[in-house]
Amino acid sequence: MLFLLIGIWWLCKFIKRRREIKLKQKFFKRNGGLLLQQQSSSNEGNTEKTKLFTSMELEMATDNFNTNRILGQGGQGTVYKGMLTDGRIAAVKKSKLVDESNIEQFINEVVILTQINHRNVVKLFGCCLETEVPLLVYEFIPNGTLYQYIHDQTEEFSITWEMRLRIAVEVSSALSYLHSTTSIPIYHRDIKSVTIDQTHLTTRVQGTFGYLDPEYFGSSQFTEKSDVYSFGVVLVELLTGQKPILSTDAEEDKSLAGYFLRAMKENHLFDVLDAQVLKEAKEEEIITVAMLAKRCLNLNGRKRPTMKEVTFELGGIRAQKCEDIHLVGGNFETGSSSTGAF
Repeated sequence: MLFLLIGIWWLCKFIKRRREIKLKQKFFKRNGGLLLQQQSSSNEGNTEKTKLFTSMELEMATDNFNTNRILGQGGQGTVYKGMLTDGRIAAVKKSKLVDESNIEQFINEVVILTQINHRNVVKLFGCCLETEVPLLVYEFIPNGTLYQYIHDQTEEFSITWEMRLRIAVEVSSALSYLHSTTSIPIYHRDIKSVTIDQTHLTTRVQGTFGYLDPEYFGSSQFTEKSDVYSFGVVLVELLTGQKPILSTDAEEDKSLAGYFLRAMKENHLFDVLDAQVLKEAKEEEIITVAMLAKRCLNLNGRKRPTMKEVTFELGGIRAQKCEDIHLVGGNFETGSSSTGAF
């Protein structure tokens, strides 16, 4: 009788395990696993191979997706902190939904993103396709997000004008790299202060109200100029310290972009700036950055600058700022900027 019970238990365990394997195989196929393997083999020797993680590896890495490991969560999914078998710390993104009609595009982007090597773009280590929705595995960046730096400032720590310029330059540089240096242009589609880990850009595929290019509502097409618009909103956040969606009764001023453009039009720019910016930045620097943000927010995408042009202009502003600081340090006569070094 005992042997019979043990036999039944082993049989049930075997059947359960077999079902789990079949289910993983089903998910792997549905999520584009075969296509990814095909692309990886065709690119072998030329590019870094996209790492395919097993669901068991990521369950072990995140302590079975323990709630204590959650780094952040939102409408699109949850990000967990984990340790991979090779000792690397990773951020594992578990999405809520997957659009099966865009699986091929998803796989193509995963392959490309794995090849990206830029110091301000968060590295994509690989993915897991044998779960109901694909899991993306990124390098872990220990800094807080830019959103936290801007909107959760304290008296002990406030984000200086020099820091704001450095962040703007480095993030625009990362976007310019994605748009023009990779083998196939990559459009981020979700530029916002939450997806920027201080100066590192996390590659994602989605869009957020308040940052989303108004042209998208008419065309449903993302372009490189859609990223430029969203970056313009981030620039305005850095200038004003305000959130992308404002708590105001005025319907026309619900979006930070609209609020900022109205202030520019009515010559009230300096009334909407963050106190730290007013305290530290030169008037000419503020106006130059504000005019650049205004161009990025142009409703006509064709009239917006490219990210390469944005990076060049911001780099020039920051280079001049660094030169001024250097001259002040050397007791040379300069302007009246009181920006602290970062």
